[in-house]
Amino acid sequence: MSTDNKSAYDSNIYDEHIVNVLPYYREYHDQIIDLVESYKPGNIRWLDTGCGTGTLASMVFARRDDVKFTLCDPSEKMLIEAKKKLKEYDISFVNKASHELESDSEFDVITAVQCHHYYHPDEREEAVRHCYKALKETGVFITFENIRMSTDESDAIALKRWVKFLGEHGNTEEGIQLQLDRRGVETFPISIEEHINLLRRCGFKSVDILWASYLQVGIWAVK
Repeated sequence: MSTDNKSAYDSNIYDEHIVNVLPYYREYHDQIIDLVESYKPGNIRWLDTGCGTGTLASMVFARRDDVKFTLCDPSEKMLIEAKKKLKEYDISFVNKASHELESDSEFDVITAVQCHHYYHPDEREEAVRHCYKALKETGVFITFENIRMSTDESDAIALKRWVKFLGEHGNTEEGIQLQLDRRGVETFPISIEEHINLLRRCGFKSVDILWASYLQVGIWAVK
């Protein structure tokens, strides 16, 4: 299969397939939008790093029009799809990964959805530190990520549950094996505890779990 980024799918079919790979994928965006509405109901500057095809931004604009978005992704082809989807909106597009961000105290909200697990552990911290620097004081960082369980035993159980989901949502045996083989080779999930410790090391004054299910977690942190 030809891919143009580190996801398992080409950019022009990503939206179609991701909901059959990640349980409750649409719930990620609902949780993020609800949190942000409670955090800052007025005008905001929002950076979505690892934005993919711009799904989160499109859902935000369906509910509010007072957001100035910057969409950032290392895949130029993902950004092309995002530009098509969001052509009617005034959005800044940046072809960079999180660790390449150069902003300083610019954004009220930064989201990183299913993108930082591509980093090795030491590289992931650099990426998060760049996000921290780009936030305004009291700004909020929200990340949804693939995770590992706390032990190998519990991880094996969680993986079996995910495999069942994949099978029930039309994935072939080959496709399921592809997803399993990526763990530890193309993707590097860490535990919830490691996520929390990482965010605290990077300087966030509060770190809390927003949502969790299967092998995914949503965490929010305030600068």
